[in-house]
Formats: sequence, structure tokens, C-alpha cells
Amino acid sequence: MAKAPAAEVDAGGRAVRVSSPDRVIYEATESTGEVTKLMVAEFFASVGDGLMRALRERPTALERWPSGVREGMKLATGPQDKNADAFYQKRVAKGAPDYLETATITFPSGRTADEVCPTEIAVPVWCAHMGTLTFHPWPVRRADVDRPDELRIDLDPQPGTSFADAVRVAGVARELLEEKGITGFVKTSGNRGVHVFVRIEPRWDFVDVRHAAIGFGRELEKRDSGVTTAWWKEERGERIFVDFNQNSRDRTIASAYSLRPLPGAPVSTPVTWAELADLKDPREFNLFTVPDRVADGDPWATIDDVAHSLEPLLQLWEEQGAVELNYPPDYPKMPGEPPRVQPSKKVAEHWDEQGNRIDDA
Repeated sequence: MAKAPAAEVDAGGRAVRVSSPDRVIYEATESTGEVTKLMVAEFFASVGDGLMRALRERPTALERWPSGVREGMKLATGPQDKNADAFYQKRVAKGAPDYLETATITFPSGRTADEVCPTEIAVPVWCAHMGTLTFHPWPVRRADVDRPDELRIDLDPQPGTSFADAVRVAGVARELLEEKGITGFVKTSGNRGVHVFVRIEPRWDFVDVRHAAIGFGRELEKRDSGVTTAWWKEERGERIFVDFNQNSRDRTIASAYSLRPLPGAPVSTPVTWAELADLKDPREFNLFTVPDRVADGDPWATIDDVAHSLEPLLQLWEEQGAVELNYPPDYPKMPGEPPRVQPSKKVAEHWDEQGNRIDDA
């Protein structure tokens, strides 16, 4: 069969070339049709206002699925996955168009990279041409890449819990934020989870924002027995995990209006709090249904109107004793961090009070 010629997508008045436009990215399901590469590019163009609200001026890693999404395909998460079908791209690819701008970020290791920094909708559409489905923006703007302007509360259902549990906990989270004079904006994760975003003043570093997330999560634990901040999976139980480490440097969450690599082309979709309370199946929001939603307005249209102080949540952290929790495993050892060993495998005499391993004599 002859290869289909490249197509062009109008992205904010700029024509963006899309090669292999008829390549099937998502196979048809019982409730959704087949999705081609061209349809992915057109989708991002159709939700341009909301997508750019999430990405504009933010260093952004790309989750690329160049061969599409199929059962059994694997996403690379490290060097050990060199034969995976999909991968994260944290550096700008060769052949990028001249209108694509970048931002220089620093990883926890101290290494740096120039990442894609979207400034117009043509950039995400070009990323679709490169097989991108999900955008992973940093919680910072290019003007100051070391001070986040966004707190991200990731409510992650653990085995034995459901989307309905995440919705319930999100309601408690909203109440807590409102008590502190803070407005949260909520979206589906595109899978079973719920994400709450808060715009904050860019006055604090990543460590402070992470501590605020820990303080917030611990307070949620007090208010709902179905919530946990336990880093080790063996300690979480059938509860909703508040993933505080999503606020660590170089940890990102799928952006609003990103596609997710799951059957049916689900979308991480902003919703109103009232919509969330009534939502039974987040898969209702997908590539086929979301464009009609945004035609009536974006529930996050006012997210940039107010930037909140982080002080009320940092005060929670201090009142709780400012007890540190584990960082992600690829991080260097951080001040005050507990031992990086599963509790069930920990032998107390092998560790000092600072969480450092004591070498055998």
C-alpha cells in the first residue's frame, strides 16, 4: 500500500506538517472509533486555548508513542528499557522548527537540558507529528525555572480503590484549600486519578513546595481515613495516595488536555467541582468528546487570575513537626530524608538517626 502523503494542520494560523497522517495511533474500541496521527494533531489544535494555558512558557517533556498505543506496549522509564515502544523526551529533538523555543532546566543530578517551551499552539501540534500524546510541563515558567508557580496535588488510587474514592478525597481537598483561602482547580488524570492544581506566587523553591504538599497530604490523612502519604507501597493499603513527590524537581504530571496512552484515547480533562462530584466514568472525556466541551468554555479559564501564598500550607508542615519523607529513588540523598529501604526489609541497627546506612565493621 502506498504511503499517504503528509498533511497540514492549521495551528493558530501556522501550517504544521504532519507525516504519515493515516497511521493508526489508537485502535477502535466498543465506544470510540479509530484514531489516526492526523486526528491527534487536529485534536491538539482544537483545544489550543486550554492546552496553551497549561503549557505556555513552561519547560515541557514529551511522552512519545511513535508507533501508536497497543496492548502490551511498554513506556521506557530508564536505561534498562532501551527496547521499549515509547519514551520520554526531555531534550529538544533534531529537526525542530525554527518557531520552537526552549528553556534550560537543571535536573536533580546537576545536569542541564534545553527542553521544549511552548509559546504557541503550533508547537504541541508539531509534537504530535513527532508521536507525542502526553505533555509533561514543569510547574515553573521560563522566566524563573527554579521557583514553581504551581502546586500539584496528585490523588492516586491504590489497588482496591476506585475513581469514586479519588473524587471523594478531592472534595475533602477542596474544603481544606478553601479553609486556607486557596482556590484549587481540578481535572481528571485521564485514568483513575484526580489532579488538583493551585497557582502560587513564584517565591518558593521546589523543596518548599514539596513540603507544602506533604503538609497538605498529612492533613488530608487526618480528615479521611482513606488517604495516605506513605511512600512505600507496602504501607499504603487500599487508600488514595497523595503523591507529594510530584512536586519535586523534574517530576511532572500530564498536562490538562493531554491524551493518555490507554484504549479510547482518554484526555486529562479540566472539570468544575460540581461536574467532578457527579462524574462516574472519566473515560467519557476523550479525543472525540472534549473538543465540544471546550467550545463552550474551559473550566480552568480563570486559573491564572490569582496566585496564592504557600504560607498556610507551609505552616501545616511546620505544625506537624516538619518531618521529612522519602524522595524519588534517582535523587541524591537529601537532608533529613528517612532511609531508602522498604520498612519490611529495614534492620534498625544498620541505619543512623540521619537515615544513612552504617557500613559493616
